[in-house]
Parts: sequence; structure tokens; C-alpha cells
Amino acid sequence: MELTGDTEIDDFFEIQDAHVIMTTPEKWDSMTRKWRDNCLLQLVRLFLIDEVHVVKDTTRGATLEVVVSRMKAVRACRATENPQEDLPMRFVAVSATIPNINDIADWLCDDTGPATGLEMDESHRPVKLRKVVLGFPCSSNQTEFKFDLSLNYKMANIIQTYSDQKPTLVFCSTRKGVQQSATVLAKDAKFMMSIEHKQRLMKYANSLQDSKLRDLLMFGVGFHHAGVDVSDRKVVEEAFIMGDLPVLFTTSTLAMGVNLPAHLVVIKSTAHYAGGACEEYSEADMLQMIGRAGRPQFDTSATAVIMTKTQTRDRYMQLMNGAEIIESSLHTHLVEHLNAEIVLHTISDVNMALDWIRSTFLYIRALKNPKHYGFSADLDRRGIEAKLQELCLKNLNSLSSIGLISMDEDVNIKATEAGRLMARYCVAFDTMKQFSKVSGAETLPELIELMAKGREFTDVQLRVNEKRTLNTLNKDKNRITIRYPMEGKVKSNEMKVNCLIQAQFGSIPIQEFGLTQDTGRIFRNGIRISRCLAEFLNQRSKTGFTALLNSVILAKCFRAKLWENSPYVSKQLEKIGLSLSTAMVNAGLTTFNRIEQTNARELELIVNRHPPFGNQIREAVMNLPKYEVSLEQLPRYSTTSAEVVVTVNLKNYEQLLSKRTTPGHHYVTMIIGDCDNNVVFLQKLT
Repeated sequence: MELTGDTEIDDFFEIQDAHVIMTTPEKWDSMTRKWRDNCLLQLVRLFLIDEVHVVKDTTRGATLEVVVSRMKAVRACRATENPQEDLPMRFVAVSATIPNINDIADWLCDDTGPATGLEMDESHRPVKLRKVVLGFPCSSNQTEFKFDLSLNYKMANIIQTYSDQKPTLVFCSTRKGVQQSATVLAKDAKFMMSIEHKQRLMKYANSLQDSKLRDLLMFGVGFHHAGVDVSDRKVVEEAFIMGDLPVLFTTSTLAMGVNLPAHLVVIKSTAHYAGGACEEYSEADMLQMIGRAGRPQFDTSATAVIMTKTQTRDRYMQLMNGAEIIESSLHTHLVEHLNAEIVLHTISDVNMALDWIRSTFLYIRALKNPKHYGFSADLDRRGIEAKLQELCLKNLNSLSSIGLISMDEDVNIKATEAGRLMARYCVAFDTMKQFSKVSGAETLPELIELMAKGREFTDVQLRVNEKRTLNTLNKDKNRITIRYPMEGKVKSNEMKVNCLIQAQFGSIPIQEFGLTQDTGRIFRNGIRISRCLAEFLNQRSKTGFTALLNSVILAKCFRAKLWENSPYVSKQLEKIGLSLSTAMVNAGLTTFNRIEQTNARELELIVNRHPPFGNQIREAVMNLPKYEVSLEQLPRYSTTSAEVVVTVNLKNYEQLLSKRTTPGHHYVTMIIGDCDNNVVFLQKLT
């Protein structure tokens, strides 16, 4: 069974029947944050960690480290509760390049000692891999951009030298760089191709929408990145896999998700832009790209070429030989993970926090390389433990400062309701900090702005070629634009996030594939973060009515991907996307009431579909819950207070018992406020 951020299954009962679960560290982290009342974890007998070197990755490493340490805690807990258990949980960790394998073995230890380390050499590879690192001079006044451009003119020579006339995959750091490099190579290189081969390429080219790509394909060069239309990418992938496309240029980020093996892999420049700054690729990224070299069904050997600066050549030589020591990155994300463990009751005082740290890879490495973690090199074990305890205290104080945990004089630690929300919804500490600043009078646009600043969206980068589209979405006299336009031009990542959120709510179509992809990513995170914000304001008793009401509306908008009073209501129904919903809006069907009152055949004419489509749509609408709210003020007997009776009536309750369109866990929030912005009454009705 597959279990990732993209799969809808969150139900433990569905997962229980699976024999093998394939999951990501992030998903397993969120699934196991309630492991003490989760029978699923008691069933796990083998925990296999693929690519265990990812623990050193600055963004994802900490999560992997924490889930492995958590599974160790589950194993220890099981052993204590059931010492006679004949099938304890086993751990297997694998990696292609870890020089300090013994540290991983120490980390995966149990009562009997460290795990067994098995080292395999290159002779076990089905395809022998030759690794070449080329250093190119880069003068001190040359920018990254200029250096990257200069490498384009070295490409033809490298492909001629190392490709053996077999498929070549070239990784570039940006989408623009991909297209530039492909264009230069198409001019520089002359591939020997038979007439039949050229005809096959022409057939592929004719089915492409992108004219630039079509021209290049005729020269035997293709490109492929997240901004290219899905259908075009499929054509290019097929041409490459079939061996008809000699060279394919792609972005490093696509190495993660697309399996395109090649005889030769070239990494063009080892620097890339991340979070607005230029940095070198992580080892995990490099290995992921190099891992594409070698087609077991065709090759017995393959080559990976890394093009870098003369001054960084030695570093990549070391990396290629698997000599770069793996460190932990948990210390940079400690605050979120400490909170999760406090909510789990793994930690309830400072000493227990240190016990938990001892179960991590951070502890193993801090003892061996204290300097990497900001500690003095001449400290002994006790000194390093004191420093780790200090680090824990600093993070605990941060959590306490905004009320996510409570600590007493004896440093006993308890999770607060806000801390539980942070753990349950996997929200970053910085985002919770933003939430805690809400005054209570915030409007809907102000809350959207607050959400867009969330730490969870920092990987949504504003690209130069997107500014025009985003500025048009923001303000344009001749087109439909976003509901709450922002001041000035779109010039930051958070303005882009804000713009895409509102465009989705407003059902404004965006043609650019890259922006559509970013919107998908924003909404995957946004749904849980908006719910966390609404629940956070809900449990803060002094919160103003306005902010709370707007946060509940915002969470609803995120879930429906529409404004709360959008005419495109039909888009929430299964089988209806933007184009059919637009047809309904044009026909005046802007409420569920109107859709229900329309004849099924007429509905089919409006959306251009065959029977029984109209019946299915009407039935789906009829099986939605119909609420009626009435208010009545009772006769007044007191001069200081009034009594108001609010009745919420579910009109079609009987009918919904047999069939309903809404999910089973559907609920309604009833919230009442007064003219002084106080919350008078709040209740969830299930």
C-alpha cells in the first residue's frame, strides 16, 4: 500500500489489512504522532529505511531521524510490555554511500548492542559506473550565472567523449537553464542519425504543443521540466526511454520523481538556487541524479560526469567515493520535534528530553564531531550532554514563550491545547508564532496574508518568468482578477503564494503548468494549516469574533478550493471540474438550490454530457445536508440580559441516513458574536 501526502487514506482500519506499506518520512511522522493509541504500530515487524543517508539532508533529514527514533521507542515499549514476544521489530537501513556506517549501526542499537553493518563494494553493481569529476576555471569576478552559461559550450565535447552514442541525460539547476543549454547544444552538436531515426523524431515532434521543444527535437535534443505541459513531457519521456532521443536536458528537482535511466548522466554545475540563495547540491541530490546512470536492460557500464568549479572539484571527488561523513540535521529542526514528543508523553521533564536525544543520530554524531553542532571540540561526553541539554532547554523555552507547552519550577513539562494542534497538524514553530500574534479583529484578506507567510510555503519560489502572469492576476482592467489585490507588483514568494491562493478560490484559470503545480502544493499544505489556525483561535478564549469567524471561513475555502460565496459551487461535486462548472455559472446555476430545481435533461444540455449524467448531478445535490437556522428572542424579564434561542434544523435528516454526498465526519460550526467583537457561543455540530 502506498501512503504519501498525495494519498487520501488516513484511516488506520484501511491500512491494517496491508502487508507492506510504502511511505515517506513526513507521512509516517504525521501517522505516528499518536502511536500510543494506534494499534497499527504494534503490527509492524520490519522497518526498512531506504536511502538512510537522507538523515543529513537539511530539509527532510530531521523528520527521517525522528521517525526512526520513534520506531525504536515503539520497539522498546513493546519489549517492556511483552518480554516474551518472539517476533520483535527488526530494522534494516540501506544506502549507496555512507562512509560512517558504524554510526548508523550504533544509532539502530537495542539492548544487545549496535546493529550489524554490512559493507558491499562496487563489484555487486549490475551496471559498472564510471564517475568523472571535471573542474572548470571560474574567476572571482564571474557570477554563478556566467559560469553556468560558460558550461553550455563545453557540453557537445563531453557528450561526444563519454556517451558512446547512447542516451544522455543532463541535469541543470533551473528551468531557464534547461532550455538555454538545450538550444546551445542543438546548434553545436551533429548527431549521426539514419533517415528512419529522423522520421521517428519527426513523429514525436508533431505531437508536441511547445513550438521550441518541437524544433529542438528534430535535432535530437529535448528538454523536460515542471513548466512543460504534462502531455509534452510524456512524449519526450517516451522518445528518451525508447532510445530515439539522444540527449535530454532536465531539472535536478525532476530527478526525484521521474525514472529515466541513461547511459551517460551529466550534472551541469553543482550550484543551484534554493530559498533565494545560491548553494551547492546536497549529497542526497547528487546521488539521486547519478543514480539515473545505467540502464540494466541494455548496459553493462555507465558514466556519470560532474561539471564543477576547479576549487570544488576535490570535494566532489571525495563525495563520489563515498567519503563524505553523514551528519545529523536534527539540531536545526529540534523545536518542532520536541513538541511532538511532548504531546506523545515521551518527554515530560528536562531529563526525559535528554533521554530522548540519546536515542537520536544527533547524539551519536555530536559525541564524535561536536564542532559541527556548535560545541567546543575539547568537551568530554558529560560536557556534550550538558550542551545538548542546554539546547533542549532553549527550545523548550521557545515553545513555552508562545504557550505551546507549560513548564513549572521543577521543570515538569505538559503540552497545551495549542501545542497539541501544532503536533497534530505538523505545523512549523514559526507559523505558530505568527498565529499567536493574531489580535482578533483580522479580516479575511489579512488572514490570507498571514497564511502566505507560513514557513511551510518557503519552497514555493517566485520565478522571473512568472511575474507577468501573477501581476495580471493581481490587477488588470480587462480581465477577472483576484478578490483582494495586493499593493504594488508581485515581488516576493509570499505575494506569489497569496496570489495563487486567491486565484484558486476565485476559479481563475491559470494556463502555466508550473504555477498549477505550485498551487497544488500550496493547497496540500494550506488545508491543514488553515484548519490549525481556525482551531487555534477557537481554543484561545480571548480571541475576537471577527478573526475567529474569518478563520473558520478560510478553512472552509481551503477545503472547497472556492470562496465561501462563490458562484462555482458545483465544482465541489465529483465529476465536475472548472470547465463544466463554468458552463453552469454561464447558465445561471450558481447555487445548489437552482441545480436541484433544474431538469436532468436540461443539465445535460448545459454541460454537454449524455444521460444519465444530469440525474447523477441532481442526485448528488439532493443528498447534500440542508440546514435551516432560526433565531428567536424570548420575552424580556430582565433589563440586563436577553435570552435568544437558536435552532439549527437538518431538514433532510431521514433521507441522509440512507445516502449522502458528504463524508461521514462532516460537521458544521455554529458561532455567535456580539457587537463588541466577543465570541458569545461556539459549537461544532456533527
